[in-house]
Amino acid sequence: MGSLSPWHLLLVALVVIVVFGSKRLPDTARSLGKSMRILKSETQAMKTDGQQTTDSGTAASTAEQPTPPKTIQAAPGDVGSARPVEEPKGTTQS
Repeated sequence: MGSLSPWHLLLVALVVIVVFGSKRLPDTARSLGKSMRILKSETQAMKTDGQQTTDSGTAASTAEQPTPPKTIQAAPGDVGSARPVEEPKGTTQS
């Protein structure tokens, strides 16, 4: 009695279609996919942000190389929707 059967899942899917309407579901799925691509690109940028190295294998100095402004893209390579991001500067935590 505590487990979900296929009939329960079918009933939930039917309720979702009735509540949201069949016309809004593709738009919702598209926006969810776009959000997932943004999340994926941001997590990838966070991973590579601290791992930038020079040819000698040492960490790159920010004084030697100016960093380009960071941008958020909806999908990798999508420059049409890219927008610059400003990072907080000089914030200290107590």
